[in-house]
Amino acid sequence: MSHAIMSRAILPALLLLGLLPLPAPGHAAEPMTFKSESIQLPFGSSDFPPGPGVDAVKKNCLLCHSPRMILYQPTLTKEGWTKEVDKMINVFKAPVVKEDIPAILDYLTHFQAAKE
Repeated sequence: MSHAIMSRAILPALLLLGLLPLPAPGHAAEPMTFKSESIQLPFGSSDFPPGPGVDAVKKNCLLCHSPRMILYQPTLTKEGWTKEVDKMINVFKAPVVKEDIPAILDYLTHFQAAKE
């Protein structure tokens, strides 16, 4: 018996036994509807607190980092922050204005400094 003939014989039997569902007559699928939802993100401020060098940080660091990401880093000494800023410039090719580096370091050490 060929596959096509066998399929024609098996399908009606499966339908009669109730093993294959039949489409429900007269029930059209409900149309999909979309609605807007508003959510409140659990993050803190979306800006940097004022401090020495804040404008340099905003100008140079916001291209890649959010304020939260920067402000929640582990505390480092000024030497540690210098190494991090150098890594951003030399390894990751961050477009940091060289004249702004001292102000960036002032800000980072003001808010994120470990005791030396």
